[in-house]
Amino acid sequence: MTYAIVETGGKQMRVEPGRFYDIELLAADPGATYTLDQVLLVSHDDEVLVGQPIIQDATIEGMILSHRRDRKVLVYKMRPKKKTRKKRGHRQSLTRFLVCSINLNGQVIAEADAMEIEDLLAGYEASWAETDTLSVASEPEAAATAVAEPEEPAAEEAEVEEPAAVAEAEAEEAEVEEPAAIAEAEAEEAEVEEPATEGEEE
Repeated sequence: MTYAIVETGGKQMRVEPGRFYDIELLAADPGATYTLDQVLLVSHDDEVLVGQPIIQDATIEGMILSHRRDRKVLVYKMRPKKKTRKKRGHRQSLTRFLVCSINLNGQVIAEADAMEIEDLLAGYEASWAETDTLSVASEPEAAATAVAEPEEPAAEEAEVEEPAAVAEAEAEEAEVEEPAAIAEAEAEEAEVEEPATEGEEE
């Protein structure tokens, strides 16, 4: 039996060709090939090769099957007699990684059966097609959003014009109020002068 111990995502894992593993999230699309080069140990034909800390020219070739999330972990915190209760959930993002071969010094020392890989990939190809369809369908929406954005400057122009319109309206009101103010002042002067004229007649 041939196997290897590889480090990925800050964890060490034993891997064998033809099997898939859920590891920490990798920056790759589903269906893409990926290489792990942090190989710590390789066991082949009853010979064990240990790295210090890693084995030079040893790699793990594989394929990204899917990205998924682990089961939810609940975290509950309580402080007695303080009326403090906190309940939070967390789901870790994972990548399902299929090991295709173990390579050492540029040679394949262990490889998965091609028929087994084809049978395994058959169930994932449909999900890859759905992901591509969703990404293509979202592109027109993004383009429509980008075209609609330049309408904002028109609103800014309207906001700039409002103070000028308000100033003109205030000026018109002032012009209308001036004759009324003059008429009121004349009426008050007339009321003040009337008693004086009556005294003179006496």
